Amino acid sequence: MCSAMKMLLLSLLALILAFACSSLVGCGQEDSAAEDEDEEVEDEDEEVEETTTTTTQETNPCADAKLQLPGFENMDCLDDDGIVVVSEQSGSNVTEGYKGDLPTNATPILTSYTDAGLCPVNVHWHLGAEHLSAGEFDEDGNGPNSTAEEDKDGMDDSRRLAKNARLGLRCHYYDEADSKFTSEYNWTYCEGMHVGETYEVHWPHSAMGQCDTKWQYQTPFYDGVLCDLSKLVSTQGSIGVEGQVFTIVNDENNIYDDLFDGAWKDATHWADVAYYTGSTTGTSRDNTVCSKYSPITWQVDRKCHLVSASSFDKMCKKMKEQSDDMHSDLHAHGARELVLDKLAANNHQRL
Repeated sequence: MCSAMKMLLLSLLALILAFACSSLVGCGQEDSAAEDEDEEVEDEDEEVEETTTTTTQETNPCADAKLQLPGFENMDCLDDDGIVVVSEQSGSNVTEGYKGDLPTNATPILTSYTDAGLCPVNVHWHLGAEHLSAGEFDEDGNGPNSTAEEDKDGMDDSRRLAKNARLGLRCHYYDEADSKFTSEYNWTYCEGMHVGETYEVHWPHSAMGQCDTKWQYQTPFYDGVLCDLSKLVSTQGSIGVEGQVFTIVNDENNIYDDLFDGAWKDATHWADVAYYTGSTTGTSRDNTVCSKYSPITWQVDRKCHLVSASSFDKMCKKMKEQSDDMHSDLHAHGARELVLDKLAANNHQRL
């Protein structure tokens, strides 16, 4: 009897243990399944967040700003009687003492653009000089042969697809016997550039730009110049261009590492500057077809300067780092032919 009772109790105990063990295993599986489900939800949330971050792009507030101004297409400079029917044009002669023949009531900005409330909104350059400064960059300047490159992107409305950029005027520094003018530089960021050649660099400034924001610099430059028309006071008071002419050399003795933000200014650079009102330039204009973007202020260094190729390449590097795509300005654009005296303003000044 006692033996039978012991066997019964042992069987019941074994059954209880088995049931308990089974329940514990089940709980573990349920907990594991719940954890897996939570991890899947978290993974899905992370995927949604990543997708949202990837697909959300900030809108460029200056995109296509030029399109806000219809009716500003190029026009004939003269009427059928040979009378000038446009405002003052650029680039002109900027030799000290020069004044154009075209009367104007516009006054150029005579302070720095920063003091006038403008900021740089673009940088680009032209093959050769568009302005003339006698003895500095003129018809008697020289340079290497075969430096013209295709201006494949043009300058917005100055497109000349599949054609080489037009060569402007040149400086007098080039010496084929000096290796710093003839030894080509290994360009990393700029495109189609050549040591020994003359380039005129332009820094358009505007009071209507997105100053001190990620969208300050724009290509085409019109987008930066015309970004916020509510800030326009007068074209010559709200828009200005700095112009400076360089011959590129392959050495490290002519370094200036901030070409991106404006003209090179020190005791020997920007020491002799012409101030006048003119227009936008580019090879879609000449002395027959003129720009309607006028009058705007021009401040142009009358001297030609040497600059190391490495400094120029660093400028291109910084251009590629901007929020707006500036690739169309990484190479030289064609130079407009020098404007005739009758198309140049009579307000040239030297301070």
